Amino acid sequence: MRDIPLTPTPRASRQKDTRPLHQRLLPEGVDRRPPWLTVKLPAGDGYSKVRTLMRGLDLVTVCEEARCPNIAECWGHGTATFMILGEVCTRACAFCAVTSGRRGGDIDADEPRRVGAAVAQMGLAHAVVTSVDRDDLPDFGAGLFAETIREIRRQAPGTTIEVLTPDFNGSIDSLRVVMAVVPEIFNHNLETIERLYPRVRPKAGYRQSLTLLEQAKKLEPRSRTKSGLMLGLGEEMGEVRQLLTDLRAHDVEIVTIGQYLRPSLKHHPLVRYWTPDEFAELKDFGLRLGFLHVESGPLVRSSYHAREQAVAASAV
Repeated sequence: MRDIPLTPTPRASRQKDTRPLHQRLLPEGVDRRPPWLTVKLPAGDGYSKVRTLMRGLDLVTVCEEARCPNIAECWGHGTATFMILGEVCTRACAFCAVTSGRRGGDIDADEPRRVGAAVAQMGLAHAVVTSVDRDDLPDFGAGLFAETIREIRRQAPGTTIEVLTPDFNGSIDSLRVVMAVVPEIFNHNLETIERLYPRVRPKAGYRQSLTLLEQAKKLEPRSRTKSGLMLGLGEEMGEVRQLLTDLRAHDVEIVTIGQYLRPSLKHHPLVRYWTPDEFAELKDFGLRLGFLHVESGPLVRSSYHAREQAVAASAV
C-alpha cells in the first residue's frame, strides 16, 4: 500500500496576468489586433447628429449596445440599426455584449412610432430593425416588429426595410405575424457552426434557426432571406463551408461573415483572427454556392453595408 503524505503537495503558484484588459481579451501569444482590424473612434458631425436624434427620441441602437466596430463609419453616413423591445435580452449568448436577464421589461407601445419618426428625419433609403430576445412575451416580440414596419412605411414611404429577428423560440405563428407585413429583407443570424452551439448559443438551436429562415421564405417569397456568422470562436474552414452550404439548402439568399471580437473577459474567448484572404475565400465559396450577395470581411457585421446588400440582391 502506497504511503499517503500527511501534508498536501503545494500547487504551482499561478502568475497574475497584469496585462491591460484590451490585451487580455486577445488570443494567447497575441499582443495587439492585426492592422486590418483598426477602426476610427466615433466622431464627426454625422455621428453627433445621429446620437442626438436617438437620445431625443429615446431610442436604442444595436450599434451602441453590441459595441459595433463600424459605428463611426455608419453613423457618420447617417445610418443606424434600431433595436426595439428594450435593452435586456432574455438569453445570455456567450459572445454578446447586450445586457441579459430573465425578463426584458414592459413593452413600449409608442416605440414603433418613434422609430418611424427617426427613419423619416434621417431620410433613410433602407432601415434596419432588430431586437433583443424576448422569450418572456407570448408572441416573442413579433407583434412589435410588425407594427414598427407599418410605422416606417407610414412615415417614410419608399424606405426599404430589413428586420433582424430572434428565433421566436421556433414559433412559426410569430414568424407569420412578421412575414404578413412583407419586410424587404428577413434576417436571422445563425452566428456560428453547429458544433459550437451548446457553448456559444446554449438557449438556441442550429436546426431551429435554419428552419425559421426556410419558413420565412415559404411564407413570403417576395422577401429576401439573410443570415450572418462570425469567425474566431474555434471553428474550422470546413465547418464554415458546411454552414454556408446549410444556409443555401434552406433558401437563404444573402449572408454576412465577420470577425468575432471578444467584448470582455467573461465572454467566449477569441481563439484566432481570420485573415482577409480567408474571408475572400469564403466570399468566393458563397457566391459559387448561389448566394445573391456575400459580405465577407474582418469588420463586417450583420447590418454593415445593409443598403448595398439590399440593392445588390434586388438587382438580380
